[in-house]
Amino acid sequence: METVKLNNGVEVPMEGFGVFQIPEENCERAVKDAISAGYRLIDTASSYQNEKAVGRAIANCGVPREELFITTKAYIQQMGYENTMTAFRESLDNLGLSYLDLYLIHMPFGDYYGSWRALEELYREGRVRAIGVCNFMPDRLLDLCYNAKILPQINQIERHPHYQRAEELSLMRELKIQPEAWAPFAEGMKGMFTEPVLRKIAEKHGKTPAQVILRWNVQQGVIVIPKSVHRERMEENLDIWNFTLDEDDMGKIASLDKSCPSMLDTRKISEVKRVYDYLNNPVLTSL
Repeated sequence: METVKLNNGVEVPMEGFGVFQIPEENCERAVKDAISAGYRLIDTASSYQNEKAVGRAIANCGVPREELFITTKAYIQQMGYENTMTAFRESLDNLGLSYLDLYLIHMPFGDYYGSWRALEELYREGRVRAIGVCNFMPDRLLDLCYNAKILPQINQIERHPHYQRAEELSLMRELKIQPEAWAPFAEGMKGMFTEPVLRKIAEKHGKTPAQVILRWNVQQGVIVIPKSVHRERMEENLDIWNFTLDEDDMGKIASLDKSCPSMLDTRKISEVKRVYDYLNNPVLTSL
């Protein structure tokens, strides 16, 4: 497993395991399976409603805490300095941990500036090793950077072959902010796994389209956090470190870019309403 250094020198695995939409009752087993398979980066969030299960898996996985890289996030109702401080303590309690490796602002809504002050304080106190944001479009990311005392170390974004975001990645490189891809498969939407281009590249390398997608991301310096509840898929997703996509492969994948999200568009009025509606009707699959 390769690692990447953040702008503060902290090393992060280039591939991790995400637990979005894994119910509490299945999550502990899934995380233990993932850690046993070789994952060391585990990504959750307060809004996923499974932090306690992740915490139980961490406690019982047999791998020392310092070898794991644990991420969680504060959601919209937890924005603002005091709210985020409370949310952080609640997440630590849920996870059964004394510190976090990465704490993120989940959405670019609400008083995220107050929340960022809280994250900066937690970082200075050593209660979290790295801080960052999720789903921040370039304008909001740049504005935050101009006003922050400590720059984000990571921006976690939707990123897959249908939504490649080349200009945004360029800005993040300029700002020395590490990109991290959630939903690297777009949850299989819009024929992702049956794309003829991806299938041909996969056949060429003796791999699967999923492995090609993950390799495509990491070759461009993007951390990936695929999710699966099936042990064989977890192992398949990890098996990407023994091949390399060539320039022809990368060029063909570039041609698949539709330049629009498949999962979340924080600039669409309907999407903003949907995200806020979740606060009043919290259904796990609605996020």
